[in-house]
Amino acid sequence: MHKSINPTIEVGKINRLKIARDSDYGYYLEAFDGSEVLLPNSYIESQMAIGSLIDVFVYTDSEDRVVAVTKEPYAKLDEIGYFSVVDTTSSGAFVNWGLPKDLFVPKSQQKEPLRVGKKYILRVCLDKQTNRLYATQKIGKFFNLNTKGLKLRAKLNAIVIAKTPLGFKVVANNQYEGMVFKNETFTELKIGQRVDVFIKNIRSDGKLDLSITPLGKEQKSKSAQEIIINELKKSNSKANFTYKSDAAKIKERFNISKKSFKSALTSLINSNKIELKDGYIVLKKQNSTSNWIFELITFSFFALAGSLHKPIGLEMQNRFHVLGQYRLFYIAHLLLYLNTHPKWLYL
Repeated sequence: MHKSINPTIEVGKINRLKIARDSDYGYYLEAFDGSEVLLPNSYIESQMAIGSLIDVFVYTDSEDRVVAVTKEPYAKLDEIGYFSVVDTTSSGAFVNWGLPKDLFVPKSQQKEPLRVGKKYILRVCLDKQTNRLYATQKIGKFFNLNTKGLKLRAKLNAIVIAKTPLGFKVVANNQYEGMVFKNETFTELKIGQRVDVFIKNIRSDGKLDLSITPLGKEQKSKSAQEIIINELKKSNSKANFTYKSDAAKIKERFNISKKSFKSALTSLINSNKIELKDGYIVLKKQNSTSNWIFELITFSFFALAGSLHKPIGLEMQNRFHVLGQYRLFYIAHLLLYLNTHPKWLYL
C-alpha cells in the first residue's frame, strides 16, 4: 500500500517527506504541516528530484540538530535491538546502532555498568523534553500486558533477550514478554537473534508461551516437508536418513523432531515427491509434461463419459480452472499434442 506524506516530522521513525528545496548543505524535506528537516549532501542521490517523495529516518546529529538520513538504524523508536558498546564516559555509554552518531545510554538507564566491546539488549526511547533519542537497558517497564488483541497460533516476530534453564526469553513485536521452551526448539537460539514465533499459550499474567514452529498438524507438517525438500536440494537430492534414523541426527540436520520428520516423510512419499531407498531418501524429479498429459487424459475421460450437451460439474471446473463447458476443445488439444507435439503445450 502506498504510504502518503507524513503529517508532521517524527523523530526516531521512518518519515515519508517531500523534497521541498535545495541548499548549500543539502535538500530540505517537508512534511504535510510545512515543517522542514535537512537531508545532508552526503545522503543525496542522483535520482532525487525537487517535489518527489522520499523515505528517511529522522534523528538528532552530533550537534543536536534534527536531521534526516537515508540509512536505517538497527532499531528505531520503541524497538528493541542488540547493540555493541563503543565508548563509555562518566555519564553513560555509547553504542553503535548503524548511524554516524552513536546512541547514548545514560547511567540511570543501565542495570549494570556497560563495557566497551560487549553487546547488550536495549530499547530505543525518546526524551520528549530535549527531542533526543537514547537507549535503556531497563526494558521490562515497557512490556505490554494487555494481550486481548492476540490470538493463539498467531505469528509474531521476536528477539531473544536471555537464556534460562527453561529455554529462551524473548520479546515479541517489541512489546510482549514470552518464553520459547527448550522442548519447542530444535536449534540453539542466540541472544540478539530475531526469529518468527507462534503463540502457543496466552498466560493470565500477560506473558506468552511461544513456539518457533507453526502450530497445528497441517502447518507443522507443511513446514517439516519444506525443510526436508530444501535440505535434499542442498545435497544433490539425496540424504542418508530414513524412518529409523537417530532422533539426535535428525534434529541436527533438519532442526525438527523425529516425530515431525516421520510424518513429513510419509506425506512426501505419498505425494511422489521423494523416494525411500535402502538407507537413504532421494528427491524425485517432477515431470511437468507428464503431469500436463495426465491432466488432459483425465479430463477427456470425464468429458467422454458424460453427455456432451450438459455442462460439466463444478468440481471439474474448479480442478482445471478453464472453460469447463467446452470439453471437446480439450479432447482436440490432447489429440493435437499426441500427433504433432506442439511446443506451446509446455506452457
